[in-house]
Amino acid sequence: MSDNAALIARRERLLGRNMSLFYDHPVHLVRGEGVWLWDAGGRRYLDCYNNVPHVGHCHPRVVEAITRQASTLNTHTRYLHEGILDYVERLTATFDRSLDAAILTCTGSEANDVALRMAQAVTGKTGVIATNHTYHGNTAAVSQLSIRMPPVGGFGGHVRHVPAPDSYRPLGGEGGEAFAAAFAAEVEAAIASLQESPYGFSALIIDPFFANEGFPDLPPGFLAKTVEAVRKAGGLVITDEVQPGFGRTGSDMWGHQRAGIVPDIVTLGKPMANGHPVGGVVANAEVLNAFRKAFRYFNTFGGNPVSCAAAMAVLDVLEEEKLIENARNVGEYTRDAFKRLAQKHPIIGDVRGSGLFMGMEFVLDRATKEPAVAEANRIVNEMRERGVLMGKIGIHQCATKIRPPMPFSRENADLMLSVFDDVLSGL
Repeated sequence: MSDNAALIARRERLLGRNMSLFYDHPVHLVRGEGVWLWDAGGRRYLDCYNNVPHVGHCHPRVVEAITRQASTLNTHTRYLHEGILDYVERLTATFDRSLDAAILTCTGSEANDVALRMAQAVTGKTGVIATNHTYHGNTAAVSQLSIRMPPVGGFGGHVRHVPAPDSYRPLGGEGGEAFAAAFAAEVEAAIASLQESPYGFSALIIDPFFANEGFPDLPPGFLAKTVEAVRKAGGLVITDEVQPGFGRTGSDMWGHQRAGIVPDIVTLGKPMANGHPVGGVVANAEVLNAFRKAFRYFNTFGGNPVSCAAAMAVLDVLEEEKLIENARNVGEYTRDAFKRLAQKHPIIGDVRGSGLFMGMEFVLDRATKEPAVAEANRIVNEMRERGVLMGKIGIHQCATKIRPPMPFSRENADLMLSVFDDVLSGL
C-alpha cells in the first residue's frame, strides 16, 4: 500500500468516510510559503486555489502576531480586551458608514447562521431567498440554503431558491438590462411566494460575486432592481463576502462594493485571518442590537485576542504590500492571456472573473455551449499532476476556479499559463 493509500485508509477509519479530497490522486501537503506548497516527497506546487492563506501561506507578519499574542493572553470576550475593539473599528472603517458594528465568530458558517437570525430579529419573519447553486456553510440553518445536498427530512419550507445568474447563458437569452430585470423578477416572485406562506419574508442572501455559481460577468447595476425589490418588501439584504472579500476582486475591498450595492448585513470568513479560524458579521448597530435582544448569543472563541491579532495583521499586510492593487494588475494580465489561449483552444467557451478570482468555462461546442464536465475534471487533475493546484466550480461544474493567495505574481501566472497551454494541447 502506498503512503497516500495508507493515509486515506487511516483517515476513513478515524474521521469517517465521504470526507472530501481534492484530485483523483490527493496531495499530501506538509509545508507552505507564499504561493507555494510542498508535499511529503519534497515536490513543490504552485497554489492557484487557496484563498484561506489570503496574504500567502505562513506569512511571517501573521505568524509573528499570533505568536506574540498567544504568549501574552488568550481568553474570551466576557472579559474586557482592546484587541477586538481595535480590530472591529478598523474593519468597519472599510465599509459604508451604515455598517458600523460587528460580531466575531470562528467560521463563515456561523456568521451566516447569525446573519439569518439578525434578519429574523429585525423583520419578525423567517422566510429567506437564495440562489439554486449557492453554498453558505454547514450549520443546520444555512444547509437549508443549498439544494446540492438536501437536508435530512427535506427542506423546511421557509426557503425559496431563484435561478443562479449565468452570464454565459443568461435568463431569457438576453444580457444587459434584460438579464438584470429577469433575475429581479425571479426574486420578486419568490418574495410573493413567501409573503403568501406562514413564514413571511426576512432576507435575500447572496454572494455578490456569485462565486459558487461560477462568478458570472454581470453588467453594472445588475443587482439594483433586486435590492430595490427586497427593500420594498421589508426584507434585508445579506451579502456573503467569504470568497470575494478583502480585496480579492482587485477593484474594491468588498464584493458588494464592486456590485454597487450597500447591504444590510455582511458576513465574513475564510481569508479573514490567513487561516486562523475567524469569521464575522458586520451590520448597522441597530440591526446588531435587535439580534442581541432577540437571541442569547455567545461564542467562546469568537473575537479572542489571538484571532483578532491575526486578523489585524492581515489588514496590515494587505495595505503595506498593496495586495489589492496586485490582484487587479495580475488578474487583468492573466485574463488577457486566457483570452489569447481561447483563440488557440476551442474547448474554452468563456473567460471571466475579476482580480485574483478568475477562470474559464469549458464547452464541447461553442455554438451549443454544451458543458465539458469530464474534460474540466481531467484538466484540473492534469494541472495537479504537473504541479499547479486549482479547482473546479460553476453551475455546470465545467469552469476552473483560480483563486490564489494575493501575492500571486505575473511570474507565477506565466508558469500557470504555460502548464495550462500544454495540458489543453494534450487533450
